[in-house]
Amino acid sequence: MALSSYFADLHIHIGRDMFNKPVKITGAKSLTLSHILIEASRHKGMDLVGVIDSHVPAVQSELRELIADHGAWPLQDGGIQYERTTLILGSEVEVYDSLCQGPIHVLCFFPDLESMKGFTEWLKERVTNIHLSSQRYYGTAKQLQDKVKELSGLFIPAHVFTPFKSLYGKGVKQSLTEILDPDLIDGIELGLSADTKMADQIEELHPFSFLSNSDAHSLAKIGREYQKIRMEAPSFQELKWALQQLNGRRIEANYGMNPLLGKYHETVCSDCFHPVDEGHVCGNCGSEKWIKGVADRIRELANATNFPSRPPYIHQVPLEYLPTLGPKTLHKLLDAFGTEMHILHHTSKQALEKVVSDKLAEAIIAMREGKLKAVAGGGGRYGKIKLP
Repeated sequence: MALSSYFADLHIHIGRDMFNKPVKITGAKSLTLSHILIEASRHKGMDLVGVIDSHVPAVQSELRELIADHGAWPLQDGGIQYERTTLILGSEVEVYDSLCQGPIHVLCFFPDLESMKGFTEWLKERVTNIHLSSQRYYGTAKQLQDKVKELSGLFIPAHVFTPFKSLYGKGVKQSLTEILDPDLIDGIELGLSADTKMADQIEELHPFSFLSNSDAHSLAKIGREYQKIRMEAPSFQELKWALQQLNGRRIEANYGMNPLLGKYHETVCSDCFHPVDEGHVCGNCGSEKWIKGVADRIRELANATNFPSRPPYIHQVPLEYLPTLGPKTLHKLLDAFGTEMHILHHTSKQALEKVVSDKLAEAIIAMREGKLKAVAGGGGRYGKIKLP
């Protein structure tokens, strides 16, 4: 088979399991496995999704029911097919390693239900509650890496620059080698407040493929960030080859929010969220406390003098983020053109203008070309989009 392009978002949470019990406490109640698959396939147009609470036994039970009812089926190369979308089974783990300066989050992906079940059996002896998302894991990060590889899995540090619970935000002083074996890392997830250009200022990240994922806590946020991947078909094995850049497989492009829109981009006062220089008193409220922004943290770590060739990183937001584009307008667009991916990547300006205002059509095209302007966010508050 020839290689083609596929859209993938590999960081989606479960809000509730099939018994209506919470999994990700901060996730929407409508964020169930079945709803995720339907939204990704029919509305978002995602070819590959990673559900990173698949370690939960009730989530595995729901998936087995979907397979038994023939709504989903396992793929020979790993992953589970549902309509147009392939599900990759993942788990987000919160690592408390004695070598860490603070907790970090990592993503662990597995090829099938059997290997994920094996991970669940191992993990439940090392966390307090296997039924919830992003649980504290008590063990070393390298032991976790070894177990993931023993089960033929993929190991990816998550949102590596955010001020809380991330590799560079909290986990290490200077280098990932303080706690991780770089040979057992399959990719690096950048997070909402950084892009390729920012991350490549750190030389030790140059060997790794970069991922841009949504970290969705609601159905609407699926595809907030994603990537286009060159593969033969959406499957676990093809994803693995793409991350390793083997056999022509590769990440073709990253699509993500302008880092200015990320809620931890700037260093801000922790009391009033006003921009502040680290170590200085806030000029707005007088507080001496601050939250270090991603941009400042990367400047601390920056040491690269040469930069690798990377896929383009295109600044983009979901359609719902555009000012004046409300739910009714979004439904009109989806009714007319099918999926959000089709609207964002393929629908012409002339076709858009038949459904929405000229200004909105112009904004969608500007976003496609990475030309929308943004106002910076920080301290837990998102930035804002400015229309042309």
